[in-house]
Amino acid sequence: MLKVGLTGGIGSGKSAVANRLTALGAVLIDSDRIAREVVAPGSEGQAEIVAAFSDRVLDAQGALDRAALGALVFNDEAARRRLEAITHPRVRARAAELAAAAPPDAVVVNDVPLLVEVGLAPTYHLVVVVQTAVATRLARLARDRGMDRAEAERRIAAQADDARRQAAADVLLTNDGTLDELHAAVDALWRDRLLPYERNVRERHAVRPERVVLTEPDPTWPQQYARLAARIRHAVGADVRVDHIGSTAVPGLAAKDVIDIQLTVSSLAEADGPLAERLADAGFPRLPGDWWDNPRPAGSTRWEKRLHGSADPARPVHLHLRVAGSPGWRYALLMRDHLRADPAQRSAYLQVKRELVAAAPDSASYGTLKDPWFDEEHLRAEEWAAQTGWRP
Repeated sequence: MLKVGLTGGIGSGKSAVANRLTALGAVLIDSDRIAREVVAPGSEGQAEIVAAFSDRVLDAQGALDRAALGALVFNDEAARRRLEAITHPRVRARAAELAAAAPPDAVVVNDVPLLVEVGLAPTYHLVVVVQTAVATRLARLARDRGMDRAEAERRIAAQADDARRQAAADVLLTNDGTLDELHAAVDALWRDRLLPYERNVRERHAVRPERVVLTEPDPTWPQQYARLAARIRHAVGADVRVDHIGSTAVPGLAAKDVIDIQLTVSSLAEADGPLAERLADAGFPRLPGDWWDNPRPAGSTRWEKRLHGSADPARPVHLHLRVAGSPGWRYALLMRDHLRADPAQRSAYLQVKRELVAAAPDSASYGTLKDPWFDEEHLRAEEWAAQTGWRP
């Protein structure tokens, strides 16, 4: 199944997005609703909260008085963490139960208000953030919830700001217009990205552009890499080495809009084991066939690797699994760092790329025709490494 994290600040219109996705066929898991269920009267969660904060957090009917509890923990970091230690594990466990009960071809949307704040983004295939101007949010909170301005501003300030949410967002839905405009954006997201992404994950199909198109440097490439790397680490283990390599890792360099990532493995046997299936489950299926890098200098034994891609139709990825310390592993890091450090070679490489794209726009020919330049660049980079004491 495809797991989507949906979040947005209070008053952003996140619920409208969740409702639309549900109408389109998504399975919705509402964290706010679960949070109320796990502290309902008679629950273990409520009993533990009362034990921690006394019965002054209950109303006359014996239900949790959320306003009273909020007043206790809002400005008390230790109290808030005590409360989260009680509620968050229960919410996660219940959400996992609901996800497990969904059909295998489902698009499961987890509506999580504090997704960014509690660091859950890497656990989803895709994170959708609903963003709305603060002035609009304040007006909505006054109109829809009867909230006075001071309280609304306090609630907004207590959550992650827009910049932090944007950093976590694979998809940013701006909701400053009409409801019809928001619905149109959600419909397009569902049709063009979520449905094909789910199918690609289920069928273990990686997206691969057939033609080479150079795009101008995108300042968000490093941020996109960071989100992808966090998912990879979550899928295979937090202690693995993951590096951003290739042209999108070199600031100021035009490139194919494909994020190249290197995952360090201890052996190709490890790459062929359960690791491959965990990556596929996380949205990075293995590409069929045998893969290797052309050796430098030419003529020596080819450098074997494993290659995975991305199931996300809107974010092509080349995920190279190379053995730690191997020639191909070292070469990928050396080329990146030398091009970062040498503006002249960066410019020369860009010129070569532009000429080759014009002459051979298909991916296979483009990669092969770059080899002569890289043979020479390898010698320059090795000289630079010796002079600077570079280490991978």
